[in-house]
Amino acid sequence: MIDIHALRETPDRVRANCRLRGCKTDVDALIASDREYLETIRAVEDLRALRNRLGKECRDNPAARDQMRQLKQDLAAKEERLEALKKAVDEGLAWLPNFLAEDVPPGAGDADNAPLRFWGDKGDFRFKPRTHDELGDLLGIIDTGRGAKVAQSGFYYWSGAGAQLAMAMFYWAQQALVKRGFRLFMSPCLAKSRTLFGTGYLPFFAEQTYTLANEDLALIGTSEQTLVAYHADETLEAERLPLFYTAFTPCFRTEAGSWGKETRGIFRVHQFHKVEQIVFCLPEDSPRCHDLCQENEEFLLQQLGIPYRVVKVCVGDMGAPGYKKYDIEAWFPGFGGYREVTSNTNLTDFQARRLGIRFQTRDKRRDFVHTISATAITDRAACAILENFQQEDGSVIVPEVLRPYTGFDRLSPPA
Repeated sequence: MIDIHALRETPDRVRANCRLRGCKTDVDALIASDREYLETIRAVEDLRALRNRLGKECRDNPAARDQMRQLKQDLAAKEERLEALKKAVDEGLAWLPNFLAEDVPPGAGDADNAPLRFWGDKGDFRFKPRTHDELGDLLGIIDTGRGAKVAQSGFYYWSGAGAQLAMAMFYWAQQALVKRGFRLFMSPCLAKSRTLFGTGYLPFFAEQTYTLANEDLALIGTSEQTLVAYHADETLEAERLPLFYTAFTPCFRTEAGSWGKETRGIFRVHQFHKVEQIVFCLPEDSPRCHDLCQENEEFLLQQLGIPYRVVKVCVGDMGAPGYKKYDIEAWFPGFGGYREVTSNTNLTDFQARRLGIRFQTRDKRRDFVHTISATAITDRAACAILENFQQEDGSVIVPEVLRPYTGFDRLSPPA
């Protein structure tokens, strides 16, 4: 949520940001509602002051008693109007997107993201490389058919050596982040609507959320939701910041609106698994913390030996809460292109305002923290391992850093 003072003091900036980000909120109507809201607050305060004064006169003054009866009616009407206006203003503010960094590239979608740098050797395959789903079938380690049987299309099993590979990767990534100063959590996989609203997933991504019938709960789409909300309504000591948190969880998304996108294999699914990075920091530290999370993401992929490129995400491909975002796209030789495997977003104070997360310094400076949300690793990295380290016979070499956790150095097709 943006600061309401920005709406009141720089409305042209808000209008321009909404146009740029495709937000359909009627900013002028919101400004008018807010103006009336402020005027109504003053009117209510005046009526309450008059009520208090008349209350002292009613015992000895019949005219004052008559005036008090009328005043109570007027005050009740004004208070009802005030409540309606506050609701309208809050709803309008909830739909306003975050402001953008000045260097966010223009563009309508992921094809317009700006490549920044490349890392790694794509490899020289002397055979036609298989896709991860073809390798999953050949090795007997990915089962989408039975996933659909027990749940529905978009769910799957890692099995056997594939499950060992994936779990080794997730555990290794968590330990790598702990060594880099992150506090490890085991997080709830359900969250209240206020948690989803506070982190910016509601109302912007409501169609992506699995909700529970007759409960104010939904399956999380990322542990960002529960890790950021961990400090809701709290004031953090500035001297303790930044705080670095991480968690490994399953993540659930409906993938509504994904028609026409590449859906073979387990690249775009309803349930996946992720190690997340979350940072709470002072506003002046958020650019540095954003870069630090980016370094962590690239470190993990480099240790795995997966070639990739980093792109700066354009306006049209960035969610409404984001201020600045980087994606890493790994090279998938079987697919024949780069595909997104991680994202890293500076959300400034957008989430903190919605969740009431502040900091206070020793000299009593008090403001909202900034938050960074960045992927560390997901199943997509395991898919990239399969495609990049495949051999002509269909076997896959395990990255060296994972071998102490898998107990083997190669996945081979059944004899």
